[in-house]
Amino acid sequence: MKIGLDARGAIWYRGTGIGTYTYQLVKNLYTMDQKNEYRFFWPGDEYKDLDPTEDEIFNSIERSKDKFWEEVHIPMSVEQEKIDIFHVPQNGIGLPLKKGCLNVVTVHDLIPYIYPETVGKGYLKIFLQEMPRIIEQSDLIITVSEHSKRDIKRIFNVPDDKVAVTYEAPESVYQKIDDQTAKDFVRERFGIDRPYVLYIGGFSPRKNVKGLINAFYEIQDQIPKEYALVLVGKEARDYDDTAMLVDALRLKDRVIFTGFAAVPELPHLYNAADLCVYPSFYEGFGLPPLEAMACGTPVITSNTSSIPEIAGDAALLINPHDMYDLAEKMKQVLNSTTQQKQMQAAGLAQASKFTWEKCARETLAAYEKLYARELSGK
Repeated sequence: MKIGLDARGAIWYRGTGIGTYTYQLVKNLYTMDQKNEYRFFWPGDEYKDLDPTEDEIFNSIERSKDKFWEEVHIPMSVEQEKIDIFHVPQNGIGLPLKKGCLNVVTVHDLIPYIYPETVGKGYLKIFLQEMPRIIEQSDLIITVSEHSKRDIKRIFNVPDDKVAVTYEAPESVYQKIDDQTAKDFVRERFGIDRPYVLYIGGFSPRKNVKGLINAFYEIQDQIPKEYALVLVGKEARDYDDTAMLVDALRLKDRVIFTGFAAVPELPHLYNAADLCVYPSFYEGFGLPPLEAMACGTPVITSNTSSIPEIAGDAALLINPHDMYDLAEKMKQVLNSTTQQKQMQAAGLAQASKFTWEKCARETLAAYEKLYARELSGK
């Protein structure tokens, strides 16, 4: 097979779930599959073959989002190169109108349909306009959890065999490191020199950060006073409202906003934390709980959407709509070093079940099944 893949998300969305997915899928497919031929399409240039040992290839990608590239360049290249399968990993957004081969898209979630109020107006408009065409035009839809598969089947009434599930994974940078090394790094880089509960993610209402802050407020006098709540994420949408809540609850001395943290910094933040909390209302997958587990950090997360499917029995699950449930479980873990150690071991075992090589192999198997079906005329 000759497989084309829209690799723009590897740069444009690096640090997000979609960006990580694209980056790791490209690197692992190219590394492990010597049988098929790949074309990774970049904006600006015709295409570049990827040498996974040279990250400067990623760094040199042009940032242009010229519509000509999507609407003319890719369809023309697909035809001229005789590409058999073209894969768009970023929710199918950017799938050319002209179909010149088998189309594969990865739809990570349908949050704009399920929680539209939590999505930016521009993205919401594009998603709702484009997704029906994307679903219809795709020969195969890959998604990242069984829960997301059920959502796709329910909302778009697609047959079961049109949707394949391939799980995401923590990147290799997320691993257990020496506690003191991690704490020294966090102190020097972020000025944090006290034990803390960690949240990493965005500040969208869907992430339920306000619920976490309220739960922390409830237990502030029932846990050691030196504990801080550390919130990691860029100061984007809904950040100001979150900061105002911290002020209103008079928690400024115990809640620390770090702002954006780069990927190489995150393992240190996870490792230095006594507990990671991820109380999201809805996730198509949800990487932070697995990243924390891979670093040996106990995790409390939600019992909704795909999260229990990913966390298994290694995390304490809470009802994200019940602040008191979250508060009680946070208090329980922070006051028990025995439970923390048990959760560390369970988390490391759970995280080890997910690898990007496995994701790439299952993606390749889905390509091969689709191509064989096409050749057989079924």
